Amino acid sequence: MDTLLVITNLPDRESAEKLAALLIEQRLAACVNILAPCTSVYRWQDEVQHDEEHPLLIKTTAGRYADLEASIRASHPYELPEIIAVTVTGGLPDYLRWVESETNVERA
Repeated sequence: MDTLLVITNLPDRESAEKLAALLIEQRLAACVNILAPCTSVYRWQDEVQHDEEHPLLIKTTAGRYADLEASIRASHPYELPEIIAVTVTGGLPDYLRWVESETNVERA
């Protein structure tokens, strides 16, 4: 199984919930955790920004990653959204099989 944990941030709770629902409906993710707001500090267009964001932890598979990334990019409000995929090297086997099952292209 090639499970991935994908991380992105949204500017508000409403857009985070919409994106999470879309990814689940499209079977691009098995589960999306919307975390509590945090403050992100970064440089954008030569200005230091301090923004509140809502992190999303998205569980998917390597086989669904390209479509997941495309869906995030198409619906994300940022010009350059953070999209980071981390390979899951271990985990509860039953949970990892569930992620695989829920994102199965044949079920989509």
